[in-house]
Amino acid sequence: MTVEQQVTSAATPTVPAGTRRRSRRDEILEIAVGLFAARGYHGVSMDDIGAAAGVTGPALYHHFAGKEAMLAAALIPVSEELLAGGRSRVAERASDPRGALESLIDFHVEFALANPAVIALHLNELDRLPEEPRRQIRRLQRLYVEEWVSLLTALHRGLSAGEARVLAHAAFGLMNSTPFLGGEVDRQRRAALLRAATLAALLVDPDS
Repeated sequence: MTVEQQVTSAATPTVPAGTRRRSRRDEILEIAVGLFAARGYHGVSMDDIGAAAGVTGPALYHHFAGKEAMLAAALIPVSEELLAGGRSRVAERASDPRGALESLIDFHVEFALANPAVIALHLNELDRLPEEPRRQIRRLQRLYVEEWVSLLTALHRGLSAGEARVLAHAAFGLMNSTPFLGGEVDRQRRAALLRAATLAALLVDPDS
């Protein structure tokens, strides 16, 4: 499976069972995210999205003001859900930093495997957004990073917050590699490899 096929086939964040049914707006957004991730933001027009969704121009603009609105609608909820999910995992095992870290890694790896297209948008297209939504996403991202930092400083005595951020961002590089992974390794094995590599990287003693 090519990168384009992979990111297009998993275009929007997965939602837990039992949540609301997808609307026509959700379906259009899924198509737009897949196209943005596969072709690049500037390589996709509103006409392209409308054609792929089988929607006429006026109907498309009924749901979204334009491509920027679509991009914001894809990235802001993801950032909110990552922060909420991360905080929940850490709070559940507050007295066990190692266990909380393992749970947080599991959470992020599952997200990354389910949503390579959204990760591709974060990596490549975030700067296309206007200042205010971009600032909102950056703030949510920083808060999410701090959940990792708090765990890492609890696990490694003497590790500064700045040093912990270096390790956290290195871990994100591992876990967020999913848009670039081929399909030659099955999903379960990819998850196991990403979890093991990330945990090993974060448990290493920087002073050893």
